[in-house]
Amino acid sequence: MSGDSEARRVRGTGWKSVYYTLRGEILSMVLQPGQLLDETTLAERFDMSRSPVREALIRLAGEELVIALSNRSTIVAPIEVATFPKYVEALDIAQRMNTRLAAALRTEADLKLIARRQKDFEASVHTGIHLKMSEANKQFHMAIAHSGKNPYLASFYERLLNQGQRMLHLHFEYLERTHDGYLLTDEHNDMIEAIREKDVDRADELAHAHTRQFQANFVKFLKENYSTEVILTV
Repeated sequence: MSGDSEARRVRGTGWKSVYYTLRGEILSMVLQPGQLLDETTLAERFDMSRSPVREALIRLAGEELVIALSNRSTIVAPIEVATFPKYVEALDIAQRMNTRLAAALRTEADLKLIARRQKDFEASVHTGIHLKMSEANKQFHMAIAHSGKNPYLASFYERLLNQGQRMLHLHFEYLERTHDGYLLTDEHNDMIEAIREKDVDRADELAHAHTRQFQANFVKFLKENYSTEVILTV
């Protein structure tokens, strides 16, 4: 590849391939919490200069998926168990508010999109690929959020969903391994029905129960399946 071509790749879309690959590996736990991400090693892996690698890491840091240390090293962000109750508290509020607004303000076009996203989630469950499942789950909930017509609440909710995707991955893993509990499909359908009926209180109730079900199963995972291979900040 010529120097000009390399420069165009660095300034253009070179970082995107690094970003999406690393993001997928972090969310699916292929890259473990606390794992060192060395720019030189990554540049060699992706066969490109360090500039696009650095750009990708900056963007991942913006999503709080990696942490830049004082010695200029970068690590995969730990899963912070100590702050999990506060995370769930914020998630519960955001989920309830966005679902309430969706029930009050949704259009027929919104309903169709929400139903389509639920079909996508159901299809992802059949693949058994947790990353696809967590991404499809996020898109389902964001379709609900956008139906609420409040971009500020939707943006806050999306940030929380992004932060929770690794925990959701562990949640799915736990349910599939133990069969103790159930996936989210039935709850999603109940939420859709409440939104369709414009039943704001029922939508609120279901969104709250949805968060609590996730919380309960993730706590069970932590208690019964703690592994020293995963760094859990306590």
